[in-house]
Parts: sequence; structure tokens; C-alpha cells
Amino acid sequence: MATYVTRRLLFAVPTLLAISFVIFALLDLAPNDPTAQLPLTIPPETREAIRESLGLGQPFHVRYLKWLGQFMVNEPLNLVERLWGIEIGDSAGRLRVRSWSTRAPVVDLIAARLPQTLTVVGISYIVAVLIAVPVGVFSAYRQYSVFDQVGTFVTMVGFSVPTFFTGTVLIVVFSVGLDWLPSIYDTTHRVTDLDSFGYQVRQMIMPVMVLGLFNAAQLSRFTRSAVLENLNQDYVRTARAKGVAEPVVVLAHVLRNSMIPVVTVVALGLPSTFAGAIITEQIFRINGVGQLLIGAIESADIPTVQTVTFIFAVLIVGFNLVADVLYGVLDPRIRYD
Repeated sequence: MATYVTRRLLFAVPTLLAISFVIFALLDLAPNDPTAQLPLTIPPETREAIRESLGLGQPFHVRYLKWLGQFMVNEPLNLVERLWGIEIGDSAGRLRVRSWSTRAPVVDLIAARLPQTLTVVGISYIVAVLIAVPVGVFSAYRQYSVFDQVGTFVTMVGFSVPTFFTGTVLIVVFSVGLDWLPSIYDTTHRVTDLDSFGYQVRQMIMPVMVLGLFNAAQLSRFTRSAVLENLNQDYVRTARAKGVAEPVVVLAHVLRNSMIPVVTVVALGLPSTFAGAIITEQIFRINGVGQLLIGAIESADIPTVQTVTFIFAVLIVGFNLVADVLYGVLDPRIRYD
């Protein structure tokens, strides 16, 4: 297993380098000008000086290496500087890739927003899995029952309705109509006592449920299909013929084998949830990475858009590896060494 993981990690490095080059090149070649929104009274020489201060007068490969250097630790960064003869970080070790709109380091902007996004997305995905797996298993075990029919209808509606509509409906009902939950997520709120913890839970309920129910609708359908396929296998009939208890047959045999395709959906769906959280963050005013990306797109802040997009690519590659490793845990027939 360790050999396989090491080999995959070594293969992921050139893959991510190629992805980073494509992302940087496409957005860098797009028509953009960080001085376009400045007043027309600013002289051309001042505009050119601003562009030079942002590094736009440097060659393409230098700008790419400086942008890529913000993801590196000190030793690889120093190696790149020695090999290419360019200075990427300053004397304090801070990288010079800065947002065009705020002039702050892009990595610092993302680091400040990331905890909010991770909290909402992480909890919502846990909720989705906790709902989807039991519902999918019971629907398959009681195929064509009332529970299965109702579950099929609810999941189809939940997967078909977009999150921006669901979020708006929840705000109208629970915030405007009933005044039970806050409609705006306060990212400055700090948990210091029981009351502040209660408010934190209340403000997280709607965004977490919007994302959680949307993902649960998809995951439950995959779980149901996988369990139905395994319920009719020969090893299930053999276990029942030997007198194995039905809960053991379903949970220890059927569920474990059924989780292999479900793990793929769960692992590859988590990065997509980060992308889907962009809309949810806009609805509930969550000051997370999604809102940062939308603001960067609106203000043509190319370095920020490049960095956030690359982080999504890293998540996809990373969770692909996680899914492959979990295959070996769930299926003893899979050997990596």
C-alpha cells in the first residue's frame, strides 16, 4: 500500500504541474487590465507603473514561476530561485503574488476564508453521507415499499432543485416567515460560551442542510443501486442458507461490497461540493472561498481566480487518491503491492 501511495503521489506532481500551467496560461492570455477600473484622469505613465508593480512587465515564465512559488515551502522555492536565477520571495519569506483588487497576498486571503468554507462544506457532506447511506440501504432492502417510493420521489426532487432555489425558500420560510434562523452567516462570530455556540449552530443549519440534502439525494440513489445489485449475488444466498442473521448479511456482506462504487461518488463528489458551495455562500453571505472567487471574477482579479481554481484541481487529484486507497480497504481482492 505504501509503495502504491508513494507512486501515485509522485505521479500527481507532474499532473498538478501540467494543470497549473494550463490554468495560469489560459487566464493570463485572457484580455484583462488591472488598471481598467481606475479613473480616466490617471496619466498613462502612472497606469504603466502600477502594472509594473504588479509584475505584468515580466516575461511569462517568470510570472508563472512566481505564481507557482506561492504553493511551495522554503527549500523547493530556494531551488527554483537558484535554477532560474529569479527572486520569487522577498527577504521576509513572503511571496509577491498579490491580489490585484486588494493588494494583499492571495494565499493569505484564501487562508482567511478557507476555515468558513471547510466548516460548512465538511459538516454538510458528513450530514449527506449519514442520511444517504441508511436511506439507500433501507430503500434497496425494502424495494417497491412505501418508504422506497417516497424516498425515490424525495431524492429526485432534491437532486433536481438547484441549491439557490432551496436556499431562498429556506430563508423565506425560516428567517422571514418564522424568524427562527438568521438569514446571514456571521463569519466574525466567535464561540465563547453556550449561548454563542447555540447561535453558531443556528446560523449553520440552513447552509449545511441546503448542501447536505442536495448531496444526500445523489448519494442515496447510488447507494440504493449498489445494494440492489449485491442483494441478488450468490454469496448473499449462500450466507442466508448457512443461517447467518439478516442484519449481518446486509451490513457485513452486502453493504461492504456495495460501498465500493459509493466511495467513488463520495470521494469525487467532495471537490464538486466545494464548487457548489460558491452559490450557497452567495445566498447566505458566507465570507468563504466561494465568495472570494466570485468577487475576484467580478473585479477581474486574475491571480486570485488562478489560485482558487488550482486549489479545486488539487482537491480533485487528492480525493482521487483517497478513493483508490479506500478500494483496497473495502475489497480484500484488490492488492496494490
